[in-house]
Amino acid sequence: MAIIDKSMLIGYSSRQMFDLVEDVEHYPEFLPWCEKTLVEHRDEQKTVATLHICYRGVKAHFTTENEKDAPHFMRLKLRDGPMRRLEGSWQFKPLSETACKVIFQLHYEFPSKLIDSMISPVFTHIGNTLADAFVKRAEEVYGRTNV
Repeated sequence: MAIIDKSMLIGYSSRQMFDLVEDVEHYPEFLPWCEKTLVEHRDEQKTVATLHICYRGVKAHFTTENEKDAPHFMRLKLRDGPMRRLEGSWQFKPLSETACKVIFQLHYEFPSKLIDSMISPVFTHIGNTLADAFVKRAEEVYGRTNV
């Protein structure tokens, strides 16, 4: 099982960062490995979405069901995809009106060593660069901060 655990202090509010993560429809605009997305369901408590990835010749898609409590957290759980297990969370802890701590955790496991050897490096890269990609997106959408 692979584990990614990243935390960052960010000069944007919890609401701003939560909204960027929740805005699945725009992922292909700033996540180079994300080919397309499809939101199947969205309400105040849950979002169900499919991400189609294409990176270094590896194509895959997975669907997650994300429980959420805006703007504090989002909990990801695999609904469909090539993994045996995929779960994770985004936590957005306010530090002030214009800053927050973002904690991103992802745990995943593939059903066989063959699939793991082919796809795990892709998911490791995605997981390790995901939080940083959202910080860059925040700069594009909200402008640079002095923090």
